Formats: sequence, C-alpha cells, structure tokens
Amino acid sequence: MPDSPDLGSIRERQHPRVAAHLPVEVRGPGMLRQAVAEDISLAGLRVLGLRAPVGESLTVALPLPGDRLLQLRCSVIRIEPTGVALEFDGLDWDDLFALARFLHPRLP
Repeated sequence: MPDSPDLGSIRERQHPRVAAHLPVEVRGPGMLRQAVAEDISLAGLRVLGLRAPVGESLTVALPLPGDRLLQLRCSVIRIEPTGVALEFDGLDWDDLFALARFLHPRLP
C-alpha cells in the first residue's frame, strides 16, 4: 500500500515558493523577534532563526521591496531545523495583490 501524500509538499506545489531573504519582524505571545523570511508563497513563508510551537498564532511584518509593508497573521505549521514554516491566516485583497506582484517576476 502506498504511503500517504505529504500534505506540506502538496501545499507547496499548489503555491510555488520563491527565494526572498527579506528581514521580518515577528510578534507573538510575549515575543518580538527580528528574523529572515527565506522564501514566500501565496500560502505562507519560511522564517529562519525563529522558534515557536506548531499552532502558535503570530503576526509577521513583511516589507516587500518597492511595494509596501504587510502585516500578516500566520500560524506555525511546521518546525524545521533552521526555523519555522508559517501559513497565512487569510489575506485581504491588497495583501494578496502585493504578494502576487512580488512573486510573479520571481517564479520559474
């Protein structure tokens, strides 16, 4: 019997990630940290140098070059050796379009 699919990899295939290496500010319960967004997609981002438990709700301030500062509500969905993977908890239209403007020219 085949193994179950990895839902994380399916999510990434539906929303391709692009390299970002952008500074971010992350706020959570009793936490304020500076970190780096390693990559970004329309579904979420991977943040280096951050530790938080799965399910934790965070707010990420993400400055998009040449565009605007996004304030994004996220949840930790995976802990990795170098940081955490965050999923957006809904995007408004302005944030969605700003992310699309950032991602589109960087997609393969």
